[in-house]
Amino acid sequence: MKTLIRTAATAAALATVTAACTSTAAGPPTEPKTSPLGAIRLVAYTSCDDLLSGLREHAARNVSAYGFGGGIMPYAVEDSARSSVAKADTPEHSTTNVHEAGVDEPDMVKTDGNRVITVSNGILRIIDTATRKVTGSLKLTEKDQPGLAADLLVSGDRALVFMRGGDIMYKARSFVQPGETRYVLVDLSGQPKVLSTIKPQGSYVDARMVGSTVRLVTRSQPDIAFPEIKEDVPEAERVKRNQEAVRKAPADAWLPKIEITDASGTVKKDSVKCERISHPADYTGTSLLTVHTLDLAQGVTAAGTDPISLAADGDTVYGTGGSLYVASNPRWWMPAPQPVEDTPATTPTSSSVAPAEEPTPTDPSVSASASTEPSPTPTVPPEETEVHRFDIVSPGPPSYVASGKVPGRLLNQYSLSEYDGHLRVATTLSTQDGQNSSSAVYVLKADTLAKTGEVGGLGRGERIYSVRFMGPVGYCVTFKQVDPLYTLDLRDPAAPKVTGELKITGYSAYLHPGAEGRLIGIGQEASEKGRTLGTQVSLFDVSDPASPRRLSQLFQKDSGSTAEWDPHAFLYWPKTGLAVIPLFQRTESGALVLKIDDSGVSKVGMIKHPANQSGIERTIVIGDTLWTLSYDGVQVNDAATLAQQAWIPLR
Repeated sequence: MKTLIRTAATAAALATVTAACTSTAAGPPTEPKTSPLGAIRLVAYTSCDDLLSGLREHAARNVSAYGFGGGIMPYAVEDSARSSVAKADTPEHSTTNVHEAGVDEPDMVKTDGNRVITVSNGILRIIDTATRKVTGSLKLTEKDQPGLAADLLVSGDRALVFMRGGDIMYKARSFVQPGETRYVLVDLSGQPKVLSTIKPQGSYVDARMVGSTVRLVTRSQPDIAFPEIKEDVPEAERVKRNQEAVRKAPADAWLPKIEITDASGTVKKDSVKCERISHPADYTGTSLLTVHTLDLAQGVTAAGTDPISLAADGDTVYGTGGSLYVASNPRWWMPAPQPVEDTPATTPTSSSVAPAEEPTPTDPSVSASASTEPSPTPTVPPEETEVHRFDIVSPGPPSYVASGKVPGRLLNQYSLSEYDGHLRVATTLSTQDGQNSSSAVYVLKADTLAKTGEVGGLGRGERIYSVRFMGPVGYCVTFKQVDPLYTLDLRDPAAPKVTGELKITGYSAYLHPGAEGRLIGIGQEASEKGRTLGTQVSLFDVSDPASPRRLSQLFQKDSGSTAEWDPHAFLYWPKTGLAVIPLFQRTESGALVLKIDDSGVSKVGMIKHPANQSGIERTIVIGDTLWTLSYDGVQVNDAATLAQQAWIPLR
């Protein structure tokens, strides 16, 4: 595993360190193929006729025998101690562990110190932190129908609840079909009540909130009914008929729809206007990203959610105070027949040519590899990640700024970081043989997303397991058998470089800043052959970027933690060095409470819920207490002694 590291005190030391990069793979690795980098210039539609012509032709080139997607299958940091402005008597409290300071992320529980607001089993509840009693509840499903997993954002006395799933009726008097998404705006003052229900077309990607303004990202595909074709019809003929259906589809088939229902049951239906849809120079026409804007302080106004759309795909959202980025990872690629027509408008690009053999996936974390037999045509399309940037500085809807692309695949939103006018992107690029891979960090100009610099050769034969950027230095963990921890100097965007390396077993799946010169890692210990052994919490000394070292390790055999893949599950309270992670193991499960200081990691104890079957999911600090949340209930424990003080059932 290879990791990249930094702290605020490293800038002077970085200047004296020379770059060093070594390979951990046996023998010379196969060099990954790369594609040219560069900004994809913004191109806006001039009219509905222009939109329809462009989307029809691009979509027709990318339709398969099975419709859209037939040849493609999916596959400054804020400490959790940061609190919002509150009343003078509000207890000191933690908040959701998020990627960027001041940019809130949806989660299953929120607190302002005086209230804990959570949604479970289809019911929103408000818990008073002083009395430790439920003071308000709102059932968001009808009768005895089951609830859904949900997240929420809260600003003042308004909550926006994100609910996804099927066959549920909400209080706003409309049904949810399988796969639909609903956003429920709730008034939290007094007994909670629904103010409005928002149903956008497409699937929910993610959301971010700056101040009281929420930006919601959804992804939709054109609503086109493809002809039913019998199995004995050749695939080439299926493609031809599907292309005909695409070329006859009206503009309305692409325009994303939205339905807003107010508390009285009045329904308003609308769609994104043609002039509010843009596209990069290169796009498929098979999907659209839509960004909805909702100010919780104002609720739903006459402008609705003020949506804008982009003819692109996306599955990863990263936000700062002034930018919203949506990235699309490469998809699994499978062979598709050549398009039947050979006109200039439908001539396939090199990436749409079918390979000689069907590629066989070897690792779900990287895209499929193809046959290594010689072929006169490319075997697979380039493995690239597209990134789209929206400017959210001004009130109201964002502005589409630029699109760009880099080779390889993102791990998650922590693979992206905007700093000093540049976007840093960490990806893993698989090789043609599917066995070797390599990771790199690319530095792009934020205004154009054109490449400024890059540093590669990280983790030969491995893939990225975690990434963290902080100011001018980054951390990137790769793993296969042994973990080398890399530190990166990113002060010069045109010439990023590796400055240090530490080889240890296991890996860190999540990295979090600790005290000055310290880095916390949550992951798995592993044998020298790469077999995982159980949860480990590591404390790294990164004060010298040329010589990172591990100061301490706490190992829990045969265990795992959701904090490895969900940063919201991790609590770190810098004031006392308290840290908490959910822990699942054979003998006991609960919340593992740790003390992390400058010199090491030590176990304080375990918090368990009574008759807990679902496991503890979140931990919050409120005053001198720890509040832990599971789907069964909320428990309050003394932060110093871990003595139980209250249990609030949620079932």
